[in-house]
Amino acid sequence: MIYDLRFKINFFVNLFVVPFLLVSTLFPNPYSLLPAASAEPNCDAPGPGDYDYCIQKIQSLINALSPAQEKNKQDLAGLRTQLADLKRRIDAISNQLDQTAAEIAQREEDLAYAKKIFEEKAASQYKFLRLYDPIVPFLSADDASQAFREISFRQKALDEDRKTMEQYAEDLLKLKNDKANLEKNQAALASVQAQVAEKEKFLTGEVAKTEAVLNELSAKQQEILAAKSGSFIASVGDSELADDYNASIKGFREAAPSGSFAVFSFGAYTHRKGMSQYGARGRAQSGKKYREILKAYYGKEPVSKDTGGTINVDGLGALDFENYYLMGIAEMPSTWNEEALKAQAVAARTYAYRLKQNGQSICTSEDCQVFRKSKADNPPDAWRNAVTATRGEVLEDVVTYYSSTTGGYITTMGWDTTDGGGGQSFFDKSYEKIGGSPWAYKAWYANGYSPNGEKCGIPDPWLTSAELADIINAALVLKNRDDSRVTPVTTSCWGGNPYNYDELRSAASPYGGISSISSIYVTQGEGTTNEVVVNGSVRLSGAEFKKGFNLRAPGYLRIPQSGFSFFNIEHK
Repeated sequence: MIYDLRFKINFFVNLFVVPFLLVSTLFPNPYSLLPAASAEPNCDAPGPGDYDYCIQKIQSLINALSPAQEKNKQDLAGLRTQLADLKRRIDAISNQLDQTAAEIAQREEDLAYAKKIFEEKAASQYKFLRLYDPIVPFLSADDASQAFREISFRQKALDEDRKTMEQYAEDLLKLKNDKANLEKNQAALASVQAQVAEKEKFLTGEVAKTEAVLNELSAKQQEILAAKSGSFIASVGDSELADDYNASIKGFREAAPSGSFAVFSFGAYTHRKGMSQYGARGRAQSGKKYREILKAYYGKEPVSKDTGGTINVDGLGALDFENYYLMGIAEMPSTWNEEALKAQAVAARTYAYRLKQNGQSICTSEDCQVFRKSKADNPPDAWRNAVTATRGEVLEDVVTYYSSTTGGYITTMGWDTTDGGGGQSFFDKSYEKIGGSPWAYKAWYANGYSPNGEKCGIPDPWLTSAELADIINAALVLKNRDDSRVTPVTTSCWGGNPYNYDELRSAASPYGGISSISSIYVTQGEGTTNEVVVNGSVRLSGAEFKKGFNLRAPGYLRIPQSGFSFFNIEHK
């Protein structure tokens, strides 16, 4: 089904004029600019012959939306500036009101006190006049003069008190008028603030909706571009497999701040040859028998050999091969499915049998295969049974390499998935996901395998736009030249004299350095990350990005693979 996007321009005009483009109708599928004729390609699921048409069509819609979206963002920034100014003005008026209210209270107190004094003096004057005999003072000139002065003084005191009270009353009236005016101004500004806030809220929603449409269009366009080039853009569900919530895609999507980025690796430290141990577990849990598992990974089923005798083990001398050495192989948990344990037993036996036959010794670390004397002395029943049940079984003419987690792709067999294919949804089809590998899709930020490893003060593997832009700048510099100052900014763990962000951006400027991330996508190929495209124009190979990331990312953030690059960049 083909849908349509229609747009209209609305303007808000009052005290603040706010023009903006409003996405009036958003239909379920934004990939078509116009209603399609019957012969028009369906860009929701284009065929190879439709790629160019759909890429151009989507770009025309992006071109139509982008200028309006930029105008929306500018208007939104203006509204937020207005809101901030209005808040400052309202806060200032509130402070003035508080001061005025305090002055009014003081004036009212002063007026009450003056009134009390006036009333006391008026009462005293009244008593004086009522008891005073005006004839007596005139019998003596001295007494008369004194009487007149006292009467005059009393009258002047009352007049001064009356004037003081009148002044207090005038001040009080003025303060109350000032308060009333401030309250009117505050109410008016609050009304304007409410109107602007409503516009800001509405425009924020429109910007977010349009941004979502643009992101969806861009993602669809990149998906078509990737399909055209033979690549794909991997999609991963909310997997909880990582051994650290913050390092899982589920944790990133639930807990990371909006606008965050994270680099997720497909697989752990691995050579990607032979058998995936977690893949073998996933196959066993899917009902595969050990012989099927071995054939899937090595292309052969086991044959029986005389594997008796001893093998020389570094530091331990000659050990009985079947009854002791193999019992101490500590490469797979004994709690796993018995068919996976049998496959591991045959792979371990074959790997060691080759050296045994050639008279070579074998080490006890993961450089060869891990052997534990304590386990050999007291092997778990499940592992003992797996070794015993496959006694003498080996794979001919093959070195049985294996590793924990390969990321869903193995160089000696291809895709380790339920249908044997890759594509956008390969991860959800991978046997390593079925087997529950904690390293199938993980963001690595602790030193070593353990999630409890040293983290250099970095509490999670999430990156801001500025941090990821800095890593891109590092990759651009290293793509063009060697530079010893491209090291992590976390000098507390790494030391050195690293560039700061501004210095590195300046160093990367001749090569297209950036200051922020507006868009980024990653394309995948046959078990590898083909390309990282940033802001539509900066292009790095997977290996180039990995080099910049591993040398510049803060703390112990890294892409752990050796000799290849198979990762994804997630954006929230």
